[in-house]
Amino acid sequence: MQRGDAYELMLQFTPSESLRRHMLNVEAAMRFYAREWQEDEELYAVTGLLHDFDYELHPSEHPFWGVEYLRQHTDLGEDVLTAILGHATYSGVARDTKLARTLFAVDELTGLVQAAALVRPDKDVRQVELGSLKKRFKNKAFAAGVNREEVVQGAQELGVDLDTHMANVLKAMAGMEP
Repeated sequence: MQRGDAYELMLQFTPSESLRRHMLNVEAAMRFYAREWQEDEELYAVTGLLHDFDYELHPSEHPFWGVEYLRQHTDLGEDVLTAILGHATYSGVARDTKLARTLFAVDELTGLVQAAALVRPDKDVRQVELGSLKKRFKNKAFAAGVNREEVVQGAQELGVDLDTHMANVLKAMAGMEP
């Protein structure tokens, strides 16, 4: 599956702009890490773009419904499907690949970065500084829906220092088209 096809599928199944933005943010962070590790950037991007495509229309079946749909209607490999399943801790699917660990690691953190941008007067992620992000991370009342334990666990599973991981995701999102 090419990125354009994944994008169209995401649009088809995701009505809300905020969830679309989240998936684009995850795509950007996935691309960043793929480049860092010289992995298949398109594969990482498509995985990030589709990881939550079923969430709004099938929330109680997410990500199982989406993975079954992708299995039946696309040519995506099991590595992508397993990564999508593994990003949801309740799925019980192990994150045995770098692709799966990366998706898990960036998912929650992109939400924190986006929230930090939205409270700025300019709402510009490019203006969010690492120090500010770290302070907001420690404030559990800020973006309370972001699971901080999963952010820490994700960085550990990647083998990346938490501060470095935050800086990487911030840089990835700041590099996106506005």
